[in-house]
Amino acid sequence: MSINAIAVNPKNPAHFIAIELPQPEVGEFDLLVEVKAVSVNPVDTKVHKGAQKNGLDAPRVLGWDASGVVKAVGSAVKNFKAGDEVWYAGDITRSGSNATEQLIDSRIVARKPSSLNWAEAAAMPLTALTAWEALFEHLHIQNAGEEKTLLIIGGAGGVGSLAIPFAALRSKVKVIATASRPESAQWCLDRGADLTVNYKDLKGELAKHDIKQVDFILCLNDTDGHWAAISDLIAPMGHICTIVENEHPLDQSSLKVKSAALHWELMFTRSMFNTPDIAQQGEILKQVAELVDAGKVKTTLSDTLHGLTVESIEAAHAKVLDGHMQGKVVIAF
Repeated sequence: MSINAIAVNPKNPAHFIAIELPQPEVGEFDLLVEVKAVSVNPVDTKVHKGAQKNGLDAPRVLGWDASGVVKAVGSAVKNFKAGDEVWYAGDITRSGSNATEQLIDSRIVARKPSSLNWAEAAAMPLTALTAWEALFEHLHIQNAGEEKTLLIIGGAGGVGSLAIPFAALRSKVKVIATASRPESAQWCLDRGADLTVNYKDLKGELAKHDIKQVDFILCLNDTDGHWAAISDLIAPMGHICTIVENEHPLDQSSLKVKSAALHWELMFTRSMFNTPDIAQQGEILKQVAELVDAGKVKTTLSDTLHGLTVESIEAAHAKVLDGHMQGKVVIAF
């Protein structure tokens, strides 16, 4: 038995190739999932870029978002069975979801929302986990009062499109999202933002609304480029969380004076280090599925491609690299 996959070509890492892989052996906590749809995230393009820079010894299958059907379960799995419909964001240390079948640790998996089709579901897990962990495990906005403000830099992207409704539903804070185009601003408002501002002049835009500082900042793009404004805008005792690595040293002198905190969020940390609370990711996805099925959170799917092919993977990567997407691009098999 073998599975079909699309992988980075080790002989020409700028491109992808179709390959066959032996069907993997199911580990004790694993699920073997027949993948039905995948979405492409910035992490896919970053890992691909790294492969082009550093080279590869063997083909690498990317993909860290999927929805599919359980085919087999490991000996230690108790809460899933063959035939279950699931969604998950995956583990960056294992072979990815751009394949007809994939092994995934059951503890970071949940049953997919029954109200969503495969593509609609595949658009959400990685960004949902990132937004949830950033907001509620790092920033702890659920404990803040209605007088507090949250600035989301990158409101219309994949993570921002879920951070906005999560914050609106599970906290009292005022949600401010950045958007540079009218359609992006409307996208953010439709998802629950109280206010949108243009990221090209954060301080000036906020000043128009008599806002000189904010209590929480969630930075979802260009940490380096926004750092000066972030440092100025964060309130004393405030909290900043970013998901974007910096290329240059970040001057934190103003943060020290303000006793402000800087948090990093990487959705893969739990699976990379097999943390004691790894199963929390499965629990988060379960709660998100309940919000979706209750009609409180919408899928962030904005563009669907079809077929597990080199062409569809390359087209999806190009859309993400363009940098102007609202929501997510998904490939339905």
